[in-house]
Amino acid sequence: MTKRTFLKTSSALAGGAALSQMGACSPAANKEHLQNWAGNLEYSTGNVHYPKTLEQVQEAVNKCNKLTALGSRHSFNKIADSTENQVSLKEMNKVVSLDKVANTVTIEAGMKYGELAPYLHENGYALHNLASLPHITVAGSCATGTHGSGVHNGNLSTGIAAIEFVNAAGEVVNLSKKDGEAFQGAVVGLGALGVVTKLTLDLQPTFNMKQYVYRNLPMAALEKNFDAIVSSGYSVSLFTDWKNKNINEVWVKSKVAVGDMAVAPELFGAKLATKNLHPIEDLSAENCTEQMGVSGPWFERMPHFKMGFKPSAGKELQAEYFVPIEHAYEAMMAMEQLHEKITPHLFISEIRTIQEDTLWMSPCYKKTCVALHTTWKQEVDTVMNLLPLVEAQLAPFNARPHWAKLFTMAPSVLQSRIEKLADFKELVKKYDPNGKFRNDFLNKNLYNG
Repeated sequence: MTKRTFLKTSSALAGGAALSQMGACSPAANKEHLQNWAGNLEYSTGNVHYPKTLEQVQEAVNKCNKLTALGSRHSFNKIADSTENQVSLKEMNKVVSLDKVANTVTIEAGMKYGELAPYLHENGYALHNLASLPHITVAGSCATGTHGSGVHNGNLSTGIAAIEFVNAAGEVVNLSKKDGEAFQGAVVGLGALGVVTKLTLDLQPTFNMKQYVYRNLPMAALEKNFDAIVSSGYSVSLFTDWKNKNINEVWVKSKVAVGDMAVAPELFGAKLATKNLHPIEDLSAENCTEQMGVSGPWFERMPHFKMGFKPSAGKELQAEYFVPIEHAYEAMMAMEQLHEKITPHLFISEIRTIQEDTLWMSPCYKKTCVALHTTWKQEVDTVMNLLPLVEAQLAPFNARPHWAKLFTMAPSVLQSRIEKLADFKELVKKYDPNGKFRNDFLNKNLYNG
């Protein structure tokens, strides 16, 4: 669950980052370094390139010895960091084509979900899933296995039908589902194979949704009713601050259908809310998507926050761990044992489900998962000391961290939990044999033991 919106555009994002500077592919101390959204991380280089065409992406790749792609800078760790050069495709954010025969859309990699969704809806289409926040880029979200919610909904990457990227040799590579294993390995690519320039997404007919919020679900109700509760809507989120063994809010998002029954006043002991709520109940719900059963387009209900508003509660940090769904309640109770330690430093925690997939580097590879997400106060040292405790509690369930959020898991442990890691490294070697796109994050977590 995300509440932080864009930092104000810095001078580095203005006209001073033209492609004419491409030749200077080395660190430059006199250029302003960008930060991530939350402001907890300043990137290690001021050399940021802003291509407007595929050819300019190729030019950047060819001229730089080291290069890392940036999305919407929503990562909380250094997965998008570079000590030498970054490339942002924020200027490449257009719809390339809408195929009404194949029911797909092809977009440039800089497009955000909040920009794409209204266009699709106007043309009679929808995506299968959305994350909590529509302000993030499609390419960056998919490259890191970012997800929405739904026990029958895969993460955002599972909606990709084809991918285009520029490899380390400056060549344009196109992969689609017909390419089999190579495609499955490239979709959640972590930026390691090249600079993604286009994506083709599968579409479904557009639909309307409604959402209701229930308050104060006893955690004990989840022991025998977890599947029923998380299946009570198209997308379901459980929010808790881990106090009193209580789920503060249950957000249930459902498709609107003819003959819908009246909403139930209770959900396994939780009471239907009588007003719109923010996931952090003390905050105003003004920035949140409409609740109380008011029908609206899918893209105005599936996220938690409105595209045109700042969904921020202030500076924050985020971490998230994926556990096989059969261990959902047990894992929650293991984490609950830390409530006295974590609650004072936590804004809120969100629990969601994600359907299994076949994408090599997805945390949900061949297993449907529950995701235990934590949004922390921006107390960096404290949080980084608490995460090992959380990871230890979740270790019996072979938990995997979200690629773009904070974690402290030892590389050897992380690598042991990635079934297709060796195959992914071979794929990376094919498209980037000399490590042009490898940064400290990838080196540490994928290549160091």
